[in-house]
Amino acid sequence: MIFCGVNLTHDGGVALIDNSKLIFSIEMEKLGNAPRHSKLEDLSQIFDILHLFGYQPTDVDLFVFDGWRRTSKDPKLFGQSVHVDLAPYRRGILSSHPLDEYAFRLWDVPYSSFYHYSGHFLGAYCASPFALVGEASWVLVWDGAMFPALYFADPQANCVEHIATLCPLIGNVYHEIALRLPPFNTGIQFPETLALPGKIMALIARGKSSPDLVTLFQSKLAQAIEAVVQSSRATDDCYFQEPLGHAVLARLFETLNFSGSAPEDILASWHDFIWESLYCSLARAIAVHPRESANLVFSGGCALNIKWNRRLRACGLFGSVWVPPFPNDAGAAIGAATCGWVKRCGLASLEWSVYSGVGLMLEGVAEGWTRVGCSLPEVADLLFEHGEPVVVLSGRAELGPRALGNRSILAPAVSQGMKSHLNLIKRREDYRPLAPICLEEHAEACFGMDRPDPFMAFESDVRPEWCPRIPAVVHEDGTARVQTVNRVQNPPLYDLLRRYYERSGIPVLCNTSANQHGKGFFPSDRAAMSWGGTKYVWADGNLFQRK
Repeated sequence: MIFCGVNLTHDGGVALIDNSKLIFSIEMEKLGNAPRHSKLEDLSQIFDILHLFGYQPTDVDLFVFDGWRRTSKDPKLFGQSVHVDLAPYRRGILSSHPLDEYAFRLWDVPYSSFYHYSGHFLGAYCASPFALVGEASWVLVWDGAMFPALYFADPQANCVEHIATLCPLIGNVYHEIALRLPPFNTGIQFPETLALPGKIMALIARGKSSPDLVTLFQSKLAQAIEAVVQSSRATDDCYFQEPLGHAVLARLFETLNFSGSAPEDILASWHDFIWESLYCSLARAIAVHPRESANLVFSGGCALNIKWNRRLRACGLFGSVWVPPFPNDAGAAIGAATCGWVKRCGLASLEWSVYSGVGLMLEGVAEGWTRVGCSLPEVADLLFEHGEPVVVLSGRAELGPRALGNRSILAPAVSQGMKSHLNLIKRREDYRPLAPICLEEHAEACFGMDRPDPFMAFESDVRPEWCPRIPAVVHEDGTARVQTVNRVQNPPLYDLLRRYYERSGIPVLCNTSANQHGKGFFPSDRAAMSWGGTKYVWADGNLFQRK
């Protein structure tokens, strides 16, 4: 059977599963140099994308739309506004079954919709290494406007179940406090707020968490919950219902005084306060609802927090923790298609590759540039000999928000000045770190990693002896968000890193996303040349150099 998943809202996209294989997942922001977090506002794009991969709408057995309250405005279809009914956004957190299905029709064409959280849950689990070997797993889902919820998936019993809703903090709590503090209190509006958590994680490297502040936040949260419950005359779990969750946040912020501490210290303390709330509620839920599994999958926008991911791995509750490369709503279309597939075919492993995005458009040399043939390993010679960054565009784009070598800017990490240079040309704040990309076999020696991390999902410590050798990728607290690469995962990228290591003795390069400020990945070679931030652009066997 063939299932087409669709996400209409921010991070809009279209995904296709054909007989348990993910054929593609295309995010709107990665088409035509579109703005970050673009919506899918024209349903005819679904047909265009299907045609691009050799499918017709009539080939699809079921179209599945991601659940949401509703779109802010009706999308268009062939130039006409159409109303698209969707499953609820938040229901399914308390008692509803994760596979509750809502059946609708559009122009007499049937389609389905599932809860938003169901897509995060099943899309992440079915893509996990646990599903691949038939193992059960806990699944933690925490998204922006929702509370953290714990699920369980068991493929042997074909069972998916909601276990518990955890602490009464919606995911947006992470950045809501930042909007009240410099440098973020500048009136930032949605969807720009979606970029704030990454900036906060970067800035708190300059801060110091205060145990007194953490305790204060915990006390104020308890008071806010009590006040909201009493004022609503509702049950004790009322704060798990919308809009009372937002009321808890509003009451909490009314009682906090942010004077007397540096913003980075407040944010570092806030980070720890949220982690403590999550960990304590997670430990309680697992103790009350024991299951025969030590595996955890973490999904939802909050799973982009590499510091929490590291703590989940080290907290002692789980033996293995896995985070997909598309935990946020960039994976919502995959999740929607997966819900339809699991509902009809049972809980199983999804066959997929992280390089299942849109293909690279080759438009040829731009005016003012020259072109020569060049292999990707030869780019390593260029990086070593000239020390300049190179835009690398190869094959199909990565799924999710992080560049993993196919839509990357690569650069030597041996100079601290490279971090400043790349942040400048990308118009990023000076405190923002660069990610290292590292040969998997050297990750333990450089970063103390005892397992690979091909999707940049976890924070690691840079070993002290390596800090002066690769200063451009060492964050201010001595950490890094590492991508490991082996020959099976991405052979050409591995060969580039290997060649650079043989020339330099350094198995690490800087890796940052190849995109224009505020836009998705470069869709073509000419788009990167038009941007002009680097002297060199490499695209599928051609090296372009600005004259």
